[in-house]
Amino acid sequence: MIERDITTVARKLWAKYPVLTITGPRQSGKTTLTRHVFQDAEYVNLEDPDVHALALSDMREFLRRHPAPVIFDEVQYVPEILRYIQTEVDESRKTSQYVLTGSHQPALQSAISESLAGRTGILELMPLAIGELRGAGIEKFRDDWIFNGFMPRLYDSALEPCELYRDYFRTYVERDVRQMANLRHLSAFETFVRLLAGRVGQLLNINALADDVGISVPTVKEWLSVMEASYVIRILRPYFRNFGKRFVKSPKVYFTETGLAAYLVGIRDSSQVATHPLMGSLFENMVVMELYKARLNRGEDADMYFLRTSSGVEADVVVENRGRLDLYEIKASSTYHSGMSGNLSKIAGFVPESGCRTVIYSGRTLGKVDDARIVNFAEIPPG
Repeated sequence: MIERDITTVARKLWAKYPVLTITGPRQSGKTTLTRHVFQDAEYVNLEDPDVHALALSDMREFLRRHPAPVIFDEVQYVPEILRYIQTEVDESRKTSQYVLTGSHQPALQSAISESLAGRTGILELMPLAIGELRGAGIEKFRDDWIFNGFMPRLYDSALEPCELYRDYFRTYVERDVRQMANLRHLSAFETFVRLLAGRVGQLLNINALADDVGISVPTVKEWLSVMEASYVIRILRPYFRNFGKRFVKSPKVYFTETGLAAYLVGIRDSSQVATHPLMGSLFENMVVMELYKARLNRGEDADMYFLRTSSGVEADVVVENRGRLDLYEIKASSTYHSGMSGNLSKIAGFVPESGCRTVIYSGRTLGKVDDARIVNFAEIPPG
């Protein structure tokens, strides 16, 4: 098993709370993580039809048969169980009782806020990070990382990336969205997702996307919301501070799994990546997700934004850090030149509280140059 960076935080929260909830995309490794870290807890999969039926028929008897400590996997299928768990933990007043995992964020969040507020630690587990794979002795070049992606199944099976992402899209993405959005026009949705993959890292124009797919603007907004809620995409929003009208307000979209985005835009071999028109965008997608993973694996909120002026000057990622704004520029190039940090200097001129400036690119880490840290993408600090 590849050691996950989030393990340390998971153990700490398990020791502090009666319940630990771990959410995240399907196939990101939640089951493997929980069974490995919490080996003294019984494992129960609530997606199993027989288990699901028993739980719904007599919840108190079900919990009697599965006393704490216990892992309840895919808890979104039986959200009713959370009210009963609340009663159990309130009566026992002990820590380290229940581990809950789930993939559907809205259902879980709503149920947790109603039943387990103040009783559970919450973590999000993303697909593997580059640092985790390198720690396991797995090394790849930039284009191979983009093409292969970071789903754990790719690294413990003989599956090819195209095979995995085709099946992942059909089995999980379409099924989950269909359940959450009452999806009726499957062909239009597939077109929508493929067009969205072609827009990673760009300012999101909802009206243009609706016209291109042939659907209404409200439908686009609904599908975006559902895809974000089910962890297929991450919407990066512009920094919310009011610096005046000079900054754009439109968000940008990234896919949680870069390998899925590469598959959806038609890349079928890593040799196609370097010359693909979206190569720079896919690289940016990968780096943005690596930054997300690093924060989540430390147990931090994934509070990341971007800034872009109406004239096109941009910081690809902005992170609040102790009252300052750390600025990041992302470039796919393997050769550093001073122009790469130019946008960060310009943005810093608009933002009085700007902090550390970092350029993340494909070349070797250089340390501090031109008043910015120059970092290789594979060396982003881990969780």
